[in-house]
Amino acid sequence: MIISLLGYMGSGKSHISRTLAQKINFKLFDLDKEISLHLGKDIPTIFKEMGEIGFRKAEKHILEQLLSSEENIILSLGGGTPVYYNNMDTITRHSKSFYLRAKVGTLVERLSKQKDKRPLIARISEEDLPEFIAKHLFERNTYYNEAEFIIDTDNKTDEEISNEIIHHLQLHH
Repeated sequence: MIISLLGYMGSGKSHISRTLAQKINFKLFDLDKEISLHLGKDIPTIFKEMGEIGFRKAEKHILEQLLSSEENIILSLGGGTPVYYNNMDTITRHSKSFYLRAKVGTLVERLSKQKDKRPLIARISEEDLPEFIAKHLFERNTYYNEAEFIIDTDNKTDEEISNEIIHHLQLHH
């Protein structure tokens, strides 16, 4: 079984995927890390050298490879992954997909602490961040909402979110 975690940056995909992988003993893959390993560069460098289109092509290729796995894996996706090509269709067809949904305020709070590590928001001022996130989230929600399951993450611990995912898997397996 493949479990895909998707959502906006800062929604907790990487964090929750680690907790979940330990709880259910699945192998964990972070799509951005796999892209970095494959291309031998970090994400900001890939964006700088190949542009977003080059990055998205590599992302699609590696996503399809991971989704064809026969192993039990958890796949933590990039925030933009579901939006490009037919990625969301591929994700829902080949995995149990979970949208980790967080409110704009929660995302702003989390992301303002890590702007320098996020190429997409690195140059956006603190005061413009809430509006940027709200607009971006609005554009991406159509894709995110295609996930098989939606988990609200605001004010929940990693433990609670992981248990909720496990509960959904038990009910629908």
